[in-house]
Amino acid sequence: MTEKAWPDHLVSLGVWDAMPEDKNLEVVDGVLHVVAAAVPAHQKARSRLTYWLDEQLPDDFDVYAYVDVVIDNSNRPTVRKPDVVVVTTEAADRDPKRFDAEDVVLAVEIVSPGSERDDRVTKPMQYAEAGIAHYWLVELGDPISLTAFELVDGIYKLVEDGVGEVRLTRPAPLVFDLDALTRRR
Repeated sequence: MTEKAWPDHLVSLGVWDAMPEDKNLEVVDGVLHVVAAAVPAHQKARSRLTYWLDEQLPDDFDVYAYVDVVIDNSNRPTVRKPDVVVVTTEAADRDPKRFDAEDVVLAVEIVSPGSERDDRVTKPMQYAEAGIAHYWLVELGDPISLTAFELVDGIYKLVEDGVGEVRLTRPAPLVFDLDALTRRR
């Protein structure tokens, strides 16, 4: 990708849309932020989780990895790229360039070195404020863990968590072997 000069002004959604689609950037309150490239274990976990969700979710949901989600579409927009999102099939059928927060049923963040505060504090606050009903936090420590939150009265409340084989009920019945998220085969 050709390097482009950073704008000396706030970025609007129009400017964001005019940028290359493969950008490793997010925009927060109109300011561009570089998103660090995911390390191999993070990439494998994101890929596997996306696949598992795609295999298990009912037909009224669709899953995507690392797509733009508009959290705030004001004149100082915020566009995030959750590691994985689950959207309604109605939203997916529109084949949008990006999803709006109201299309998103579940946002998943996989914690990486350097993203801890964003994934554990900032993004959940933004996702909750935008009305995303479910938020999962995946920690790639030893052991790998998944913590599931549900939006209740504008705040995420812990509803399920686990290590090893986890069985979740929200947003649909799901079973994952977290130990296999980063396993080679």
